[in-house]
Amino acid sequence: MFKKILIIGCGLIGSSILKSSIKNKISKNIYVNEKSKINKKIIKKIDKKIKFINNLNKDIEDMDFIIICTPMSEYNFIFSKLNSLVFKKTIITEVGSTKRNLLKFTKNKDLVLSHPIAGSEVSGPNFGNKELFNNKLCILINKGNRSKIKLVNKFWQKLGSKVILMNVKDHDKIFAITSHLPHLIAYNLIKTAQDFQKLEKRNLIKYSAGGLRDFSRTAASNEIMWRDIFFSNKDNMINSINKFIQNLNFLKRSIKNKKDKELIKILINSKKVRKQIINLKQDVPKPDFGRNI
Repeated sequence: MFKKILIIGCGLIGSSILKSSIKNKISKNIYVNEKSKINKKIIKKIDKKIKFINNLNKDIEDMDFIIICTPMSEYNFIFSKLNSLVFKKTIITEVGSTKRNLLKFTKNKDLVLSHPIAGSEVSGPNFGNKELFNNKLCILINKGNRSKIKLVNKFWQKLGSKVILMNVKDHDKIFAITSHLPHLIAYNLIKTAQDFQKLEKRNLIKYSAGGLRDFSRTAASNEIMWRDIFFSNKDNMINSINKFIQNLNFLKRSIKNKKDKELIKILINSKKVRKQIINLKQDVPKPDFGRNI
């Protein structure tokens, strides 16, 4: 599909793209730019044909396709290099979870904004999975060079993704609610449990029920990545948090005043969302997420 591709950053998503690209024969020449020495050792074991570029210099001038898979706080540095080295014909995409903050990078380059919805709480190339994108959504921002968008669309489809085109504004609003706020809630819930543990001066975590356990999985996600997401989607995050606080206060009043019908209605409506998620095949209907414990 491409003569030469370069993956910048090989954590979970980057290494999964690497493995899936090898499996699906995306290119005969796959290059990797990765800062971590430990990660590089792991990547070398994936395939002997993988080539490493240690610095973003003239070695990247003839790349056909570049995929940026680093935390978004590294984008300024990366694009300062790419803007002076990469030719107009080169297709560049990235995998960040927010998009409005990236529009400044599309002014001089025909950058195609991608968001594969296929993450996990684990990070690093040890967890890279060639099947990670199979039947998962990938959002492409419908802005920029049409021919390049088509090629990036084809790339994600070859990796197994179901591609949806979206505008920047809708993307950041939608994922503030469906992804970013749930992570923030998970972090806050774990902090609240820790605070109670200090207050009670006893180990409460060992009594974790399924709810806290499941939230702890989400809260184990990469802290640098999520800091970048919260900051870059600040306005939508604040609006989402305000709505969450409003609903939390409503629930608080319902419990305090023993508003039976009011509370039951909320709980029943919430169950409907779970059914929707299962019907959309975004999860399995088995109890406990299908775990075998």
